Amino acid sequence: MPTADIPLEQLRSYKSAATEPEDFDRFWKDTLAEARTLPLAPLVTPVDNLLPVIDSYNVSFSGYGGARINGWLHLPARRARDRQLPAVVQYIGYSGGRGLVQQDTKWAQAGYAHFIMDTRGQGYGGITGDTPDPHPSAGGVAYPGLMTRGLGSKEDYYYRRLYVDAFRAIETVQNLPEVDPSNIILTGISQGGGLALAAAGLAAGRLDGIRAVLADVPFLQDFPRAINLAQRGPYPEITAFLARHRDRHEQTFAVLNYFDGVHLASRAIAPALYSVALLDDVCPPSTVFASYNSYGARSVSKLEKGSAKSIDVYPFSNHEGGQEHHWVRQLRYLNETLKGSR
Repeated sequence: MPTADIPLEQLRSYKSAATEPEDFDRFWKDTLAEARTLPLAPLVTPVDNLLPVIDSYNVSFSGYGGARINGWLHLPARRARDRQLPAVVQYIGYSGGRGLVQQDTKWAQAGYAHFIMDTRGQGYGGITGDTPDPHPSAGGVAYPGLMTRGLGSKEDYYYRRLYVDAFRAIETVQNLPEVDPSNIILTGISQGGGLALAAAGLAAGRLDGIRAVLADVPFLQDFPRAINLAQRGPYPEITAFLARHRDRHEQTFAVLNYFDGVHLASRAIAPALYSVALLDDVCPPSTVFASYNSYGARSVSKLEKGSAKSIDVYPFSNHEGGQEHHWVRQLRYLNETLKGSR
């Protein structure tokens, strides 16, 4: 079986060497407590999407630091709705944005409320975005891109802001009148998958109602291995930064350790469906398995019996993963997971 990493039989038991900081939980407890002192202040505005079977809305809410975060909300047309809907909260891949209002409505087509969170400071990589990051220079020098922005401290790091935005997006969606707050699904591909895992970990013990996490070829997992192994994509931004800032290796990895998805995934309690591609040279398979193998490890007693986690392996795929085939798999997975509640 082809692989860009260690063999599959070894991947299934691979554990990350990353050891979380002693104050990891305190850091995130304080970060979220500070964020939640600000009102969400959601603003929902109808948008003419030219799609007669889908109703769309621009939704904005207060994310990290009170910054306004945009998103699209798609719903089956009103005549097809007679009750609150389960909601899919979707996070976006690196450099992408929420796109045009008509660009992605597939979960609404399947009968869900579909919320696509725009990503602050991104939307420059082929799919447009509409949400600026009001803290672009925090933390000093950085390599072009986002991976080293604010990396001088855990307080200033870019992904602190983005993880909080992802958490606040769940709160926002749960407060929408069209949504059943007890049936929330988190999903995303690459960076989006990493954000779904981070949000699930941060939400554990703080937000009820997350029924499933769908993490496809997730990014932001097992930083120590990913940075040394990934051949392309965002991780090499950190490699390039450290090639010039030779005295910042230990400091950089110390900061990244607060944002490693392996640690956050271990705290999640919702059932999860992962996907991994064995030829992936952007998010190497071992980093995905590191996250998968740690998922729920700190919350085993709280995971739903018999449905804790599973992973689909695509042996001949690179970072594109399972694409449309995996979405069909997700549809079936949710039909089974939400049986009796739709």
